[in-house]
Amino acid sequence: MHRHSLLCVLLTLLPLFAQASGFTRLAELADKGFLIGAEARLLNSGETLGTLEPDRQLSPASVSKIYVAAATLERWGPQYRFTTRLVSLAEPDADGVLHGDLVLDGGGDPMLTSEDLWRLTQRLYQAGVRRVEGRLMVSQWRYGPVECITTDRCEARSRVANAYSALLSSAGVNHGSWCVSVAPAAMAGEPARITNCDSQMPIVGIENSVETKPDDSGTRLNAERVLRDSGDAMVVSGQISTNARPRTIYRASSDPARQSAATLRAMLEQAGIGVSDGVGVAASQPPAEARTLAYVESEPLQELLLRTLNHSNNFMADQLALNLVELPQAGLEQAGEALEAFVAGLPDHGPVTLRSGSGLTPENRTSAAGITTLLESMYRRPALFPSFVAALQSPANGVMRFLRRGSATFQQHVMLKTGTLNQPVAVRSVGGYFRTQSGQWGVFAALVNGTSSTPWLNWQQVLDPLAADLEEMIDAH
Repeated sequence: MHRHSLLCVLLTLLPLFAQASGFTRLAELADKGFLIGAEARLLNSGETLGTLEPDRQLSPASVSKIYVAAATLERWGPQYRFTTRLVSLAEPDADGVLHGDLVLDGGGDPMLTSEDLWRLTQRLYQAGVRRVEGRLMVSQWRYGPVECITTDRCEARSRVANAYSALLSSAGVNHGSWCVSVAPAAMAGEPARITNCDSQMPIVGIENSVETKPDDSGTRLNAERVLRDSGDAMVVSGQISTNARPRTIYRASSDPARQSAATLRAMLEQAGIGVSDGVGVAASQPPAEARTLAYVESEPLQELLLRTLNHSNNFMADQLALNLVELPQAGLEQAGEALEAFVAGLPDHGPVTLRSGSGLTPENRTSAAGITTLLESMYRRPALFPSFVAALQSPANGVMRFLRRGSATFQQHVMLKTGTLNQPVAVRSVGGYFRTQSGQWGVFAALVNGTSSTPWLNWQQVLDPLAADLEEMIDAH
């Protein structure tokens, strides 16, 4: 009787053991109430090394960004560049006066920087413009202002204490964030010196209550960007010691197109190019007959993707997804539909729901099997794969220090992208490639989602068992 009961128990547990094959350590999180989906397999032989509910639909968080990388490489290729132009219906006269509006035509460059705006300014000067008798207009006709669909971004319109909630515009600059530099005054007791990072002229309001303290007193800063009646203001408080190095602070702006307008106008004035009638923002496309006076091109797409995935940059990911939409004034819903249409062309991927390219939207859903299908499809694209895999991180050399754990095998044989959400439930997700000891390529994905009743989930709880499981697979092949 006892042996019969034990046999019944073993037969009952057998499906669970089979499902957790290869992910025995990761599967222990299921005992704590977490929902898990995982898969690992070799690419050339097709051998499955591990499965754990691989078809379960779960939130991938920022692993969503690999869908953006694949879709944009498919659409444009690794060397594609976005173009930002200064255009006008007028031409400068013999005295360098432009009798008409000067328009910044935002081209959707997700990595447009102050340096790019300065290059535009210098090229405008080279084109002979010395004064604009009209307005400086910023055209975000492709998309912007993009409706916020996540709590963080909606709250960021009025106030924000981070940069990752940046709002979106095809004419956004510096990832949609203001930058200020905080340096100590010469003597203790005096207010710290706070300046704009991008201009000697003021382009964002600064409310400074940072006190300079004596040497080695420590530096503790609090910063929030607040929308006042007069515009954005960086509200900075705390202390900085007299021997401290300057600190740089980034906070999302309330309106990235107006941020671009203010930044560009400051640069024009520094170059001696005056603007008579102020600045404005438009959602209309510049007329076809408008003449290009200056332009700059972005870094190649492969470089943009490296920045997007390595730093898990939400602004860049959502901008790239928005650029996939053909019609003007797109929103994140249309960007998600464009990504889903791309996935529909991947055989055997299965269901997917993408409400954003960044993964900030908790409604995003995919499966571990879907992620490995995407990864395999890119592996089999020789012209695209080098740029795709280069955008992933190796734990040993990546910019995310929390990845530097596990054995040397995990550290040096894996390339991956992670995803993190804490609300409304905890999400820790990973997807990427591995090389076995014999040099075979493999793909893997692991999605761990909390529920309303599960405790807090940190990366150590996920990465340590996952690294150990993958190490066994890598060493065994």
